[in-house]
Amino acid sequence: MKKWNVAAIRAAKGKEKLGCCTAYDACFAAIADEAGVPILLVGDSLGNNVLGYATTLPVEMADTLAATAAVARAAKNALVVADMPFGSYQCGDDEAMANAVACLKAGADAVKLEGGEAFAPLVRRMTDAGIPVLAHVGMMPQSVNIYGGFRRQGKTREAADRVMRDALAVEKAGAFAVTLECIPSELAAQVTASVSIPTIGVGAGPVCDAQWLVMHDLLGLNERSPSFTRQYANLRGAVRDAFAAYVADVRDGVFPA
Repeated sequence: MKKWNVAAIRAAKGKEKLGCCTAYDACFAAIADEAGVPILLVGDSLGNNVLGYATTLPVEMADTLAATAAVARAAKNALVVADMPFGSYQCGDDEAMANAVACLKAGADAVKLEGGEAFAPLVRRMTDAGIPVLAHVGMMPQSVNIYGGFRRQGKTREAADRVMRDALAVEKAGAFAVTLECIPSELAAQVTASVSIPTIGVGAGPVCDAQWLVMHDLLGLNERSPSFTRQYANLRGAVRDAFAAYVADVRDGVFPA
């Protein structure tokens, strides 16, 4: 049995802070799993970081399922969460259920979807059907067209109250954890103290029970990263130098020897 499952993640609240990240292929998923990362999210950020899109919106279910299967084959101990792409659950509950089932059949241990009170009934239906759900409130990237850009949420009293209501609603509906993205750290602290499930922060300050980092930001693979991330390596430079050295060796007749 895997070391990290839904029960273990819930039990970690207040006892152990969890450093979680995205993964999109078997190679990096295996390395992250060996390093002890507890949750690997097959994020819809696949669109930005792997497929070359400007936003997450063009990602299709087929993209998610292929990446989920690859990550799941490599992860021995981490909980694998499939991020349901835009349109895969906003299209009606029956189709959403079918898509969530497909994610689990591809190897995911749980699914993640954006939305608070409005999607609480769907979260309940999924959990009642045996599909673990990791919720997502605050700034929701799939709503970028409504926001007019990737904008911080919860800055006014009214907006903060809405984030709190959303978090409480998905907790009541059965979500085992909730992502808090791009909200003030004070609000994240209030939500974390108000819910019994772990909160996973993205640009939401240090008080959350866990944190997300996009793998490409963590490893320094992206040319530019959001200000709230931290780079733990500079692989972009190292990989570029390796490619350049290879090209030069072939050109100069050094490789193959």
